[in-house]
Amino acid sequence: MSLPDTNDYKKKLCHLYNEISKELFGFGTTLLKVSLDSNIITFHAKHRRSPRSSALEGEAPTLKHEVDFYMSSIYKKRIREKLEQELGLSNIEAVLRDYDPPTQWAITNIILK
Repeated sequence: MSLPDTNDYKKKLCHLYNEISKELFGFGTTLLKVSLDSNIITFHAKHRRSPRSSALEGEAPTLKHEVDFYMSSIYKKRIREKLEQELGLSNIEAVLRDYDPPTQWAITNIILK
């Protein structure tokens, strides 16, 4: 399946991504770029540092790392659901996400069958 490489489609994708960020963290990203390939959607996102995250980092760094891991897993699940429900992408093969806590950057790849 070839993805429509239009500004409107990219805006919808960005809106969905930020919607999930607001839902999980209370605010959207500071920078968000989406790129489309024939069967891969890639999000480059700079997230905001949560005050709770900063507090955990100083007091319980291992717990913060664990929370980051689980929040990233929840993000992957939610973005899959939103893309399937709102954009009709039923052919998602994998959702891959890497998040770098010190810089707040996340790269998310959606691979389509």
